[in-house]
Amino acid sequence: MNQPIPYLDLAAQLRPLRAELDAVIAKTLDNCTFCLGPEVAQFERDFAGFCHAQHAVGFNSGTSALHVAMRLLDIGPGDEVITTPFTFVATSWAISYVGARPVYVDIDDATCNVNPDLVERTITSHTRAILPVHLYGHPCDLDRLLAICQHHNLPLVEDAAQAHGAKYRGKVVGTFGEMAEFSFYPGKNLGACGEGGALVTNNEAHAARARALREHGASQRYYHDEIGYNYRMEGLQGAVLGVKLKHLAKWTEARRRVAQRYHELLADTPLQLPRESDYAESAYHLYVVRHPRRDELKKHLEAHHVGCALHYPLPLHLQKCYQSLGYQAGAFPVAEKAARECLSLPIYPELTEEQIDRVGAVVSDFFK
Repeated sequence: MNQPIPYLDLAAQLRPLRAELDAVIAKTLDNCTFCLGPEVAQFERDFAGFCHAQHAVGFNSGTSALHVAMRLLDIGPGDEVITTPFTFVATSWAISYVGARPVYVDIDDATCNVNPDLVERTITSHTRAILPVHLYGHPCDLDRLLAICQHHNLPLVEDAAQAHGAKYRGKVVGTFGEMAEFSFYPGKNLGACGEGGALVTNNEAHAARARALREHGASQRYYHDEIGYNYRMEGLQGAVLGVKLKHLAKWTEARRRVAQRYHELLADTPLQLPRESDYAESAYHLYVVRHPRRDELKKHLEAHHVGCALHYPLPLHLQKCYQSLGYQAGAFPVAEKAARECLSLPIYPELTEEQIDRVGAVVSDFFK
């Protein structure tokens, strides 16, 4: 029997880095720098440089970073933030945490990103920001979204949790809007050994306030200027991320090679495959195919020991937690259709050619 192909194989990434990771973890343990500290500060500098940004502020999760982004814009009760219903729920959590209302618009069928054609007509006098997601690692149509924001004097916040190293017109995402949020959840393209996140910005005042808010609202220890949070990045995660960041560019290229091979192998199937827009260079956090017989295909893959996953099976406007928003089934038909059809295939830098070809063969066999 063929060896199983896991949907995600974190151990394969860690094995060649183990000696370097052990060394930086040992150093952190020896120095007892467990909350923030020099490892986090160095990673912040390095990640800001990677994003071509002035500032990166480390957090204990991407969700926390996005929550603080809403605080930096002074968004609160009675305000609205326009975003997508087709993403991980943390995007909407950040809006809800400050008492504001997530306002959804439907997605583009090709990229599954928010559809700019629908954004402007959704703006009201209560709209305070636009929060698009670079879903699956594919950049949004930023030119059009930024033009809308400029016309209506609204800030744009990039949710780049899945888009480390993705490029829009040749420029790494993360500095197109007022600020951006990244997640370092272990399965992300740049993942911690635990939780982690960052807020990236070119605004010095935003960066300074973000650093205070993550540490109980204190710009000086024991002097609390405003209500804050315990959102500090752990020193161990900063150390791990500092090692892994050095490999991110080559990992991104490897992901893109896997995606290109899938494109070739699956071109003759009836699947809707991911498509890159002419302005985009996707980081391919996920490789998501679509088909009406998704559930049958998923069972077929699993029966042949090929891992797969669903991203995402139920849009946010239909989640029980957001029933109070008043949206009904049919409100966002493109997102709802994508949720019924989406299936994520294995994609990570360590996949071998043999594994990639076998995934392609198993998928193709389903349609034969």
